[in-house]
Amino acid sequence: MNKVEKLYFDLLKKHGQPGGQWRLWCSRKKTRTDREEIIIGAILTQNTNWRNVEKAILNLKRHRACSLDKILKLEENIRQRRTSLREMIRPAGFFNAKARYLVEVSRFFVEQGGIRKVMNDHNPHLREQLLLLKGVGPETADSILNYALDKPIFVIDKYTQRITVAEKITRKSSYAHLQKFFMDRIKNDWRFYQNFHALIVIENKFKNNAKS
Repeated sequence: MNKVEKLYFDLLKKHGQPGGQWRLWCSRKKTRTDREEIIIGAILTQNTNWRNVEKAILNLKRHRACSLDKILKLEENIRQRRTSLREMIRPAGFFNAKARYLVEVSRFFVEQGGIRKVMNDHNPHLREQLLLLKGVGPETADSILNYALDKPIFVIDKYTQRITVAEKITRKSSYAHLQKFFMDRIKNDWRFYQNFHALIVIENKFKNNAKS
């Protein structure tokens, strides 16, 4: 067993299967609505904590706007609505920028024929296409690919970088290096990738709570 595999099993033994906010993201039976909510959440979670994201998503659900096509319609009919997309997602912070990002991502998926079509097309350039969208960097793109579209790609974030240093797994912490490092040492399975990344985030938050 290599160090990366050992990390996974140590985290699994400590925390069990990811639950709480990860229950939806790591679900094996996601509906189209679930997948769209994850994509929206992947944008909203940038530079904020998950509680703020939950408030913003709840606002979208209250206005029956927590879907990609509804977000596009919000922008198209903005003058006819009392509450704008920006106001709905205000709790997540940076709401002007994130509203633009949500519209951009929503338009991409709608124009591609929807979530299911994108999932079934097996487009080898999908990641590169996502990275061309305003507001979508590697972490957001890979979160969408792995959690929303069930693609076997491992998400790297600040928590992954932090834990690899703390556990002395590897000295290099660049996104590309860590992603290849992990994917070369664990089985190529989107389910495994989802659970592993979620456990890394859970572990870091557990340690932060223990310090406070």
